[in-house]
Formats: sequence, C-alpha cells, structure tokens
Amino acid sequence: MPINIPLHLPAREVLEAENIFVMDETRASTQDIRPLNIVILNIMPEKEKTETQLLRLLSNSPLQINVTLLRPICHESKTTSQQHLNQFYKTFFDIKHRKYDGMIITGAPIEHLPFEDVNYWNELQGIMDWTNTHVTSTLHICWGAQAALYHHYGIDKYTLSQKLSGVYLHKLIKTEFDLVRGFDDYYYVPHSRHTDVKIEDIQKQKCLQILSVSEEAGVCLVKSENGKHIFLTGHPEYEACTLKDEYLRDQAKGLDPNIPDHYFPNDDPMREPHHIWRSHAYLLFANWLNYYVYQQTPYVWE
Repeated sequence: MPINIPLHLPAREVLEAENIFVMDETRASTQDIRPLNIVILNIMPEKEKTETQLLRLLSNSPLQINVTLLRPICHESKTTSQQHLNQFYKTFFDIKHRKYDGMIITGAPIEHLPFEDVNYWNELQGIMDWTNTHVTSTLHICWGAQAALYHHYGIDKYTLSQKLSGVYLHKLIKTEFDLVRGFDDYYYVPHSRHTDVKIEDIQKQKCLQILSVSEEAGVCLVKSENGKHIFLTGHPEYEACTLKDEYLRDQAKGLDPNIPDHYFPNDDPMREPHHIWRSHAYLLFANWLNYYVYQQTPYVWE
C-alpha cells in the first residue's frame, strides 16, 4: 500500500522518481480502509531533506499511512521557507485534540545546549507528555531520543570529546523483540552527534530495554517495556551522501571536522560512500509500524 502525502510536497517528486508508491489525499479518500495516522515532529533544520528521508522509510509497508508534519511554534526556522512551513506543517495547537497511531520526533543539531535552554523545550515537554495519552507508539531519533530519555526518565546526556560521526557496526543483544525481528546479529547505523547517554544510566531504569549497542558509538536502540517509546540514537534514515554533506559543510565553516569513521572508501573524501545500512533501516521502520503501531493501536480511538 502507498504512503499518503500532500500533493505538492517536494518529497513527493523525489520518492516517485525512486519508484516509491505514493498517493495524494484525493485518491486515498476513495479507499475503504482504516489508514494509520502518523505525525512527524520535524525539528531538523533542513526540513525538506528530513521529510524525504523519513517518508521513504515509512513507505515500505503494506499499510496505508496518513502523515501529518508538525513543527514547534516557539522556533523560527532559518533554513526552511515560511511558505513551505505554512503550506505543509501544523503546530501542536492545531492537532492536540487528535489521537495518532504513531509519532516520530526527529533529531536536531542543538546538543551543545542544555535541554532547558532550547527555546522550544517547554513546548516539546508538553508534546512528549501528550504522547502518553494520544499516541500509540513514539519513535525518537538522535537528539529527540536524548530529549525523551531526559524528560521521561531523567537520563541526562553528556558531551563527547569530539563529534561522533560515521557509520558504525552494532551488535544485537536482545533478539526476542519484534522491533528487531529479521535483523542480522550485526548491522550498521550512521551517527552524527556531539553528545551521548551512558549505558549504565539506562540500565538503572528497569522499564527500559537496550536492544543493540556499538563498541564505538555506544547504545543505539532502546525501547520502553510496553513499546510506547522507542529511542534510536543514530540516523538510519540518512541517505548515502548525508554524512558527506555534513562533513563538507563543517569544512566550509572552518571547523576542521574529522573524516567520518568507516564511511568514505579508504577514508578518502573524494570517493563516494556506500549505502550499507539501507536494508536494516527499512526493516526497523517496517517492524515499528507493524508490531508497535498497527498491532497495538485501536481501530477507533475513544
């Protein structure tokens, strides 16, 4: 089944060029089916790129999915046009009366700030509280995962000595959960962040389960006992070129970034990187949609 997205969303053209089955609202309304309603709180700066990355992964499912794009009302985007935001995004005020089958909270390049210093922190706290009663399962990515671990469980982040950037090998340490059904014992995930969480802090929370870790990148995948909250410290949604673009961007800013680990062939930035995490990214999102959203959500929200 296709993913249902707004007719003129720029991501639509990209996805159709990749032969991904997308559908607009007009056609979707003619189908007698109960679609899943997913809301994406997109707090990444380049929103159009993130939209495409996430919609691509959500599309690989037999389920019909309606997507709502959400942005913080307390933050003014400097890299996405106001026209795009006005046309395709809603605010929490617009949707807080609704209930959703699933939610995704993205990362944001603001790890250097204490959580309380983020200008939309209070708004984000309200949204995260709202997910407990209005969303079946929420997937938190990178900084979004750190923010949710801090808000829901009091687990703070700490600053790394240098940016963690690269594609890292992860070991699956719990295989009995549906979220990692079909995973290999080892798999790759890109990471791009300046902060981390400590495994021992997560282990103190008996209601949290660590599913995979990396010797270099630390904890990767964590779930709450009931599957209502999924925490993902990496970026499986990244395209093959995303870390390269970030590396070149930081170079242009004069930041002297390290070459991303295990990314460019022979660590040569002149060579094109390989996309070696795609299959597990699709599988993770498909498992989340099927087992933690579709299988758990009520047919009719009360």
